[in-house]
Amino acid sequence: MSTVEESVEVAVPLRTTYDQWTQFEEFPEFMEGVEAVTQLDDTHLAWVAEIAGARREWTAEITEQHPDERVAWRATDGAHNAGVVTFHHIDDNTTKVMLQLDFEPEGAIEAVGDKLGVVRRRAAGDLERFKEFIERRGRESGAWRGDVNSPTR
Repeated sequence: MSTVEESVEVAVPLRTTYDQWTQFEEFPEFMEGVEAVTQLDDTHLAWVAEIAGARREWTAEITEQHPDERVAWRATDGAHNAGVVTFHHIDDNTTKVMLQLDFEPEGAIEAVGDKLGVVRRRAAGDLERFKEFIERRGRESGAWRGDVNSPTR
């Protein structure tokens, strides 16, 4: 497993930032290589993306979600990945978004890409594009304020 940790500060309030992040079907607007995200129910998402030139599909389960704090997930099939995004109040109009992504490179091309930092750069770029996306909008396009408790809570 490889781990990537990246963060970005966005110039919108915490609630706006979090609420926009919960609009998973809009991820293709700012995530490089993501073709589609379909919300199957409150805790399951179907993903389609291009990774290292190959089309990949997987289902992810949201394992923990708390409004204005965090969203954690793990893949249940397909591309092996898991992670958490946390949201931190800096001031009334600034939020820090922190991403931790754990993934298993598949095949030689992905392994080499991982060693060269391709996933880290893509994640940093995705966060920068999210920043531009939400700052340009100035408000969220929707929100889901439900709680999903991890099995250990």
